[in-house]
This record gives sequence, structure tokens and C-alpha cells, in this order.
Amino acid sequence: MRPQRILNAQGCRGPAFRSMPAILDHTEHRPWPLPFGPWIMAQSWHDLLLAHWPVDAAMLRSHIPAHLEIDTFEGHAWLGIVPFSMTGVRLRWTLPVPGLSAFPELNVRTYVTAQDKPGVWFFSLDAASALAVAAARLSFHLPYFRARMRCSQADGWIQYESQRTHRGAPSAVLEARYRAVGEPFQAPRGSLAHFLIERYCLYSAASGRIYRGEIHHPPWQLQAAEAQLTRNSMAEAAGLTLPAEPPLLHFSLRQDMVAWAPYRIT
Repeated sequence: MRPQRILNAQGCRGPAFRSMPAILDHTEHRPWPLPFGPWIMAQSWHDLLLAHWPVDAAMLRSHIPAHLEIDTFEGHAWLGIVPFSMTGVRLRWTLPVPGLSAFPELNVRTYVTAQDKPGVWFFSLDAASALAVAAARLSFHLPYFRARMRCSQADGWIQYESQRTHRGAPSAVLEARYRAVGEPFQAPRGSLAHFLIERYCLYSAASGRIYRGEIHHPPWQLQAAEAQLTRNSMAEAAGLTLPAEPPLLHFSLRQDMVAWAPYRIT
């Protein structure tokens, strides 16, 4: 049976909220054990486009704290732009709040390692929820920005639009349409797709300190994707340049995740 789908205020659709404890029953795919202590936040991600470009690690170096090593695959660093929508955003022991727990999000990212734990480094995260932006900046030390965003689905394509509105932040725009092609698969260990997608922590920085935020989710269910990026200044807004070559594209229909409170590592 297909999960019930819901429509949020920005036009993004996703399966209805479901409880998270079941995803903690399967941990054999993780590169290290689950963190100690309870998770603090849950959310579900829907209709993700994972667009990645190979880049020179030297271009990224000045944008990433020295304590973090840039993670590479066969000599290349990778820059990702990931639009999607979220539902079921909630704290532990609470239920999603209508109007506050579902919204589009868009991130610009690369991949780093510290203390033998590979993770994600975000150059920016745009969201259509002022509350989520404020909370993530304060609690997770992440570079969130307010944006006017809209996504819709028609004829098998997802139309995605984002215009950053955060006061004092660099202008950033994404207009894209994308869709899945091909059958779902799980990325084999050692593959490029596994390197890019299967990450179980994120890193952030504040006041000269580095923080790690542990996360957990099932193995990603991926599909090949096609996309048309008609406007895209997301990397430029972060002071980065995308190569001229087309990106590597993946699509994922849904991913459920839980997150633990970030902790200082340096």
C-alpha cells in the first residue's frame, strides 16, 4: 500500500507523518554504532534531488575550518546542491505542529572528515520556515537562511523554486525541475554514490569551535534522475564556482531520520 500523501503550505507533497522508533531497529549499515543517549529531533525528507559536481578541493579549503579534512573520492572533492521538502519535523516526545512541521529546504554542501568520522559540511541551508531557521542557527550552529520557496508536482516532474530573503545574506536563487528515472537501488559500499549519500553526521562551526551532530537513517533508496536547472546561483552565493560539466544526479522519494544534540569536538 502506498503511504498517504499530504500537501503542505508551499505546495510540496510528502507521505503523512509516521513514528520513528522503527528506524533504530536496523543499524547494521552504519559505519559506527548509534550514539549514546536519546535522539532529540525527527524529520522526514521527500522528493530529493541530489545534484553533485566534482571540484578541486583547493577551491573549498578556505571555506572550511582547518580542523576538518576535505573528504575526496578518487582525487575529487564534491559539491552538492540538494532541494527537497520536509514533513514531520518535531522534537522528541512531541507531535508535528500543523503549519510549522512541513516546508521546503535547500542545501549546498560538501563532505569532510574529522576523527575518522566522515560527514557533511553545509555552506548554506535555505528554508521556508523562519522558526526552523532561527532554531537551527541557535541549536545546531548551521548557516540557515530564510527563503521564499515553492514546489509542485505535475506530469511526473517536480518544479522547485527558491529565492533567499534573509536580511544581510548573499542573494541566492534556484529554479529547477527534476524527476526520477529508473528503478530504486541502494548504493553499493565503495561506490561514488555511497560516498556521497551515506553520511551519518554533520559538522558545523561557531566561535572558532567545531561541532558534530550525529544522525541516523535507513540506507538510502536512490534512483537515477534527470533535471533542468534554469537558474542556479546557490554555489556562487557561497563564494564557490560550479564546473561547466553536468552534475551527477540522484533522486530519493523519501528518507526518515533522527538527530542527536550536537557536541563540541575541538
